[in-house]
Amino acid sequence: MNKKSKKILKENIISFLPTGEYYYKKALDELQKEQYEKAHKYLKRAADLSPDDPLILMQYAILQMELDKFDFAHELLRSAHAIDPNESEIIFFLAEVNAHLGNFMDANRFAKMYLEKDTRGEYTEEAIEIVDFTEQEDIASLQVDTPSSEALFLQEKSRRLMEQGKFPEAVELLESLITDHPDFWAAFNNLALAYFYIGEEEQAKALLHEVLRENRGNIHALCNLAVIHYYEKNTEELEEITDFLTKINPYFIEHRYKLGATFALIGKYEQAYKWLRSLQRKGFEGDPGFYFWLSHSAYFSGHEEAARNAWKALLKLDPEKAGFEPWLPQMKDLIEPATDQQKELILEKLENKHVSERIFGFYLLGKSKHRNEIIAHPKWIVVEELTTMEKLFLANSLGHPFEKKSVAEKAFLRAIATTDLLYDKYKPLEQSATYLFQMWFVLVERALEKGYGFKNPRALAAATEYMFESSRSKNVTKKQYADQYGITTSTLTKYVNELMHFLPLFDA
Repeated sequence: MNKKSKKILKENIISFLPTGEYYYKKALDELQKEQYEKAHKYLKRAADLSPDDPLILMQYAILQMELDKFDFAHELLRSAHAIDPNESEIIFFLAEVNAHLGNFMDANRFAKMYLEKDTRGEYTEEAIEIVDFTEQEDIASLQVDTPSSEALFLQEKSRRLMEQGKFPEAVELLESLITDHPDFWAAFNNLALAYFYIGEEEQAKALLHEVLRENRGNIHALCNLAVIHYYEKNTEELEEITDFLTKINPYFIEHRYKLGATFALIGKYEQAYKWLRSLQRKGFEGDPGFYFWLSHSAYFSGHEEAARNAWKALLKLDPEKAGFEPWLPQMKDLIEPATDQQKELILEKLENKHVSERIFGFYLLGKSKHRNEIIAHPKWIVVEELTTMEKLFLANSLGHPFEKKSVAEKAFLRAIATTDLLYDKYKPLEQSATYLFQMWFVLVERALEKGYGFKNPRALAAATEYMFESSRSKNVTKKQYADQYGITTSTLTKYVNELMHFLPLFDA
């Protein structure tokens, strides 16, 4: 191709940058075909690209309502209404979503507003039904003594902020909310959790005690206090609250859910299974968190079939939870008999300033029954702050599959295979054995950084043991370790020489 042809070709290449409108139209096409999963994906992308387009936000909200995600739909519709307060369809759907949420005063207000703006609109009949329904005497009485829809909206917004890890913003919002609503206990409870997540444990406990003084027996406050005492290892305080919680027989669904999830988190699996299973028997269709804790409490209290059925339901809602199954082989191996020491060892490694120690911790995490407890804690593992190598070890410990296509990935998996050989020989780990693993993970870190292939896991395990033991004793022979791993002494020597180059003392 000559230079002129290349220039013409280059000038005719147009970069394609999809807009929110582009994805919006694709979503509408998929909705016409009743392909709701694809439509959801395209609408989410459209809303991300065009957050100021009220019609896109409205359509995304309608789809969320069809998925029974009314809180999120409410938030989207409020945003759309703020951008275009005169769009009648947005006003109607605000009436509908508020009716679903039980905010009957707002539902009534928006329905009347829609009828004033669009007397012959597409949704006139539905709007009239909402007005009639919300003006019944028994319905209107339900609004007495409940927080305003604005307060409920701000409470939900704070919850979303915490889910996104934006705890300081959630704290600021909730502090303002309880100032305006001094008896809105749900907001107090959420604020206590937000304080806990930012490291203000004492303030969190003080707030929960304040709730219990003013609203004695508040189940959410008791459960939150139990979780904090559990993480702080305040054994006596935890036992006192747990004894009290076991005597409670809540009627409301949200209280049973909270009690069951709390019991599951603190390891009281039989009590957790009792309450979560009771909800399922009543036909309760929960969120991913419900099925996660139901599966774990069922499995660890001896109800394996129920655990597996709950996990199937979870994966339908949240496929990314694959790898957290409580029955995975990694969950059954313990690092050492004393489980408290086991957890402390892992946390000590994860907090270490050296990458080699942290990847050692992530490897051990996959062998521990404390895995889910450690992962669930908001401050112990912050994925966004991990190095690529740490993320690989974490993914492996969570059971995520690797495609094994790249050279680097294959090398990583062979490094894991070598580690598994050493671990199987030394488990449960005594303190003396951890020194061998500390040396090994120094080698692993440096070797992976330099693109080492880890070609022969058995030879590498033998070489590691020989290097470690020969540095501590003179009565160590290569034949001894070659025989143990079924390799020749020459092969052992080869891999010893290769590993030696990754020791820090060989740095230039």
